[in-house]
Amino acid sequence: MSEIEDQIAALPDRSLLLLDDDQALRTRLGRALETRGFEVTTAESVAEASQHLRQAAPAFAVLDMRLEDGNGLKIVEDLRARREDARIIMLTGYGAIATAVAAVKAGAVDYLQKPADADDVVKALLATGEAPEPPENPMSADRVRWEHIQRVYELCDHNVSETARRLGMHRRTLQRILAKRAPK
Repeated sequence: MSEIEDQIAALPDRSLLLLDDDQALRTRLGRALETRGFEVTTAESVAEASQHLRQAAPAFAVLDMRLEDGNGLKIVEDLRARREDARIIMLTGYGAIATAVAAVKAGAVDYLQKPADADDVVKALLATGEAPEPPENPMSADRVRWEHIQRVYELCDHNVSETARRLGMHRRTLQRILAKRAPK
């Protein structure tokens, strides 16, 4: 057994809620967490996760941020209300600083970008007060800029002119940026 598996085995409560609407990721990550020793319950929607929370509040949770029927932050708040000591990790394919801040303010202990490796998820779940290690593959400066533009664009209800005004850039420049794919 590895050191991490020993840590998990020593936990008094290994219950974990995994909420993600991507079935392939939910299945793969759920199996990986089970093999490491967690007792995993999966959910594919906010409604299903809320139903699981009414039955029992898990000690750990790995939650997707954006789901078809709502936002994973609602589950963070519901779980915090039922169990203050729960360790919650947020996952998202939309890695923006504003969403990370919202997740941590709601009560998540960490925020990981999809696709998250099971080992990274376990490290985040088991991390104590010390600062987390820097990511292996941090976002490039171009990607951070693109994410910020996308977030402002979303907050402006996809209004290009208003987004350009708020970002202090020309509308056509913004249109060209929005038409391109996200940088790596």
